[in-house]
Amino acid sequence: MSPHPDQSADEVLRPHLDAPTHWVLTLSCPDRPGIVHAVSGLLAGLRGNITESQQFGDAGTGLFFMRVQVTAQVPRAALEDGMRGLEAEFGLRWSLDVVGRPVRTLVLGSTAAHCLNDLAFRQRSEGLPVELVGVVSNHTVLEPLARFYGIGFHHVPVTAATRAAAEARVLELVAELDVELVVLARYMQILSDDLCRALEGRVINIHHSFLPSFKGAKPYHQAHDRGVKLIGATAHYVTADLDEGPIIEQDVERVDHGHPVEALVALGQDVERRTLARAVRWHAEHRVLLDGHRTIVFR
Repeated sequence: MSPHPDQSADEVLRPHLDAPTHWVLTLSCPDRPGIVHAVSGLLAGLRGNITESQQFGDAGTGLFFMRVQVTAQVPRAALEDGMRGLEAEFGLRWSLDVVGRPVRTLVLGSTAAHCLNDLAFRQRSEGLPVELVGVVSNHTVLEPLARFYGIGFHHVPVTAATRAAAEARVLELVAELDVELVVLARYMQILSDDLCRALEGRVINIHHSFLPSFKGAKPYHQAHDRGVKLIGATAHYVTADLDEGPIIEQDVERVDHGHPVEALVALGQDVERRTLARAVRWHAEHRVLLDGHRTIVFR
């Protein structure tokens, strides 16, 4: 935002003083001196008030990561113009959003309801910053739950013969509903490489941490049979490498020989719910930055 030759900086800013906005800015770039100074200087020059700031330099990759929340009373274009100037100087990759803006989210599930129910409840009652715009399932079991929460339900059956058409329908819904995030809430289907690439960085999956030790059906039964002492869950971004995408969050529960398999299932579902909810919240709050096959999570 360039002032008119006859305008002072105060006069340029004055029309916007009654409309402060809380922004969240994230960035990554090759690490070098002066990045924090440049970013904070830009924000200070726009009379921004930094309310939260975190940064991390990865010595292994040589990359620098930063997340800043700032209250600023200037138009979005002024912040974007300033960041474009720093982008050229430092080789930045950056994003800018409004703090707390609900992220439009599509949930894919099969028959297990615990993760979908938890996300919908947290959105409604606990301020989870997402807007659940649809539920896609290869079964109809979850339809009543989706209707209860007022979420559109889409039955998309999947067979070996219809898999390509089913995934094409998912992509259609992503476009039609302006989806920003896809959550696999115990969706018992493997996404194709093409779909993973099309939605790269926008799909979060939840699975039990027994993988790869207890693959296939009834993992908790397998774990009980082996006498495990820990059960857990992992939330990660989906990639073409099955269950090997960048990990966002993990959690565990300690168990012992006295836990019947039903107790393991109940504990496992609970840890899956809270692990997925944290991952979705951190993603929606722009706290997760990709660092190759790893993540930087500014909690």
